[in-house]
Amino acid sequence: MTTTESRPPLRGAAVAAGLGLLGMTALAFWSFSTFGDLVVAGDATRTARNIADHELSFRALIGGFLIVAVLDVLVAVALRTLLAPAGRSVATFCAWLRVTYAAVFAAVLGNLLIAVRLLTDGASQSAFTSRQLEAQVLTAVNAFQDGWDAALVIFGLHLIVLGHLVFVSRFIPRTLGILLMIAGVGYAVDGAGTILFAGYDADIARFTFVGEALLMGWLLWRGPHLTAPRTHESIRTASPEAAQTGSST
Repeated sequence: MTTTESRPPLRGAAVAAGLGLLGMTALAFWSFSTFGDLVVAGDATRTARNIADHELSFRALIGGFLIVAVLDVLVAVALRTLLAPAGRSVATFCAWLRVTYAAVFAAVLGNLLIAVRLLTDGASQSAFTSRQLEAQVLTAVNAFQDGWDAALVIFGLHLIVLGHLVFVSRFIPRTLGILLMIAGVGYAVDGAGTILFAGYDADIARFTFVGEALLMGWLLWRGPHLTAPRTHESIRTASPEAAQTGSST
């Protein structure tokens, strides 16, 4: 007996994921660079002055981060479609991990809005002394960073699961799966380290992120030429005749 298998649009999903990752990379690079230029670690006065003097840039980087969070959701959906043949339930779990990370990241952006609001709202300025206001601003900025560090643990778990799916997918190089799992461990360790240890600054992810970049490049390069494989479930359940028929089409 032969079976008819529903095959997801892998090419469109691969290209969408690759383009989403490319857009996220560009926006995140600009937003974090601007953030690093304006926020001076441990210096409340300079941080508050920089944000006040470059209010539009600070608001723009918040908008950039928000777009990155939205693109994270779109990439999660595209990767779920792409990797469903490797295990539909695991791919769905992987997507939810990325969506959860994006939701947490978007939520902690509220702290940056609080920071700029403190410096531009007349009521806030009259309620606090300049030193109190600067301290409040730095506290809000630090709360954003702490929240993002915590979200990185979730993102690291997502990459570990994603790497597993890539490794068993049979149509994406297994090396990419291994590198993605290594990247996930780096993010998870860094995120957990900042939560558990004061002054943690190992920044392992700086050296382990390579898998993400290579996956993006591979999706943009090979994505338009992907062919849909048979799912793992259909291979286990199909009769020998069906498997032979499927391999000949």
